[in-house]
Amino acid sequence: MEEIELYLEDARDTMEKALKHLNIELGKIRAGKASTNMLDGIQVEYYGVQSPLHTVASITTPDARTIAIKPFERKMIGEIEKAIRNSNIGLAPTNDGDVIRLNIPPLTEERRRDLVKKVKQEIEVAKVNVRNIRKDTNDGIRKLTKEGVSEDDVKRGEERVQKLTDSFVARIDETFVAKEQDIMAV
Repeated sequence: MEEIELYLEDARDTMEKALKHLNIELGKIRAGKASTNMLDGIQVEYYGVQSPLHTVASITTPDARTIAIKPFERKMIGEIEKAIRNSNIGLAPTNDGDVIRLNIPPLTEERRRDLVKKVKQEIEVAKVNVRNIRKDTNDGIRKLTKEGVSEDDVKRGEERVQKLTDSFVARIDETFVAKEQDIMAV
C-alpha cells in the first residue's frame, strides 16, 4: 500500500507541474491588457550570449495598455528593440532613447475569438498531459501486483488516480473559463 501512495504523490506533483506550465503558457496569450508575462519568452543578445529580456531590463506596466522596458545599460536599447521585433508577439516597440514602450492595441472581436481558440489548444494539451500521467501512474500501480500487492489494493489505487485526474481536469476547465472571460471582456 505504501508503494501506491508513492505513485499517487508522484502523480499529484507531476499534474501540479502540468497545471503550472499551462498557466505560464496562458500568461503569454494577451487578453488586451498589458502584462509583463507577454515578454517572457524573449531572448536578447547580451555580450554575445542569449539572455532573457528581464535580466537585461526593467519591465513595468505603467497603465493597462502599455509595457515599459528600461534597459539596465542604455546601449542595449537597440538589441532589445530588435529582439521584440523578431519575437513575433505582434507589438511594435517605440523608443525614446531611454525607454522602449509597447502599446497594446484593443482587441477586435475576431482576434478575441482567435485567442480563445489558442487557449482551447493549450487547455487540450494540458488535459492530454494529465491523462498521460494517469496512464503512466496506473501502469506503475499494476506492476505492483508482481511485487505482492493485492489486486484489491491496486484497484483502489487506480480509483484514487482517477479521482485525482478528474480533480485536475476540473481545475484545467476552471482555468479555461476564467481565461475565456478575461479575453472576451471588452
